Amino acid sequence: MGEIIQEESGKKHGSKPKAKKHSTHIDMTPMVDLMCLLITFFMLTTAFSKPKVMTITMPEKIDTTIDNPPPITVAGFRTINILVSENSKVYWYTGSVDSKEGALTPITKTDYSKDGLRKILLDKNKDAFIKIEELKDKVKKGLLVMADSTLNIQIKELKKGDGKTTPIILIKAGEGAKYKNIVDVVDEMAICNIGSYAIVDMSPKEQELIKTIQ
Repeated sequence: MGEIIQEESGKKHGSKPKAKKHSTHIDMTPMVDLMCLLITFFMLTTAFSKPKVMTITMPEKIDTTIDNPPPITVAGFRTINILVSENSKVYWYTGSVDSKEGALTPITKTDYSKDGLRKILLDKNKDAFIKIEELKDKVKKGLLVMADSTLNIQIKELKKGDGKTTPIILIKAGEGAKYKNIVDVVDEMAICNIGSYAIVDMSPKEQELIKTIQ
């Protein structure tokens, strides 16, 4: 703020004192205090955003140095194929249309809602999902005390299940599939506690089959 300091110097008897003008001085103390208060306020109220990383399981590369590598055999009923097509359409079936046994269930159209794709995944992964949710609930209520790292390890083990009945999800994107749809499907994997899933290419036969359904 501006200040005017008056000094009584060389005044005569009966005359008014003259005001001596000094250069303008701005007191910055209130502004500094206000800035400190604002910084403290934002530090306490702002949620610092952490980088979010989406874990995506990709198929392993085949070792070309080995002649006739042994094929990986998985029971057909465990394999659930999710076909992401154009116009945000999604289909599913179990088994494989390219195998000798063929598809165990017909290719069926569904959607991304909780009564669509999520309901299918929860039904296939019911046992593991219930066990994981019960474990989380016990930790949340304080009935079971463990470190976050230990909890994550136990959840990973529960997701694996017995290795015989837990589903294996194959996410397949066709031509015209949107990136958002792939992200939505991967999100459902986390929501439904799916332990094994991968993003692979859609076969030409599958592309032909979904055209007949559309």
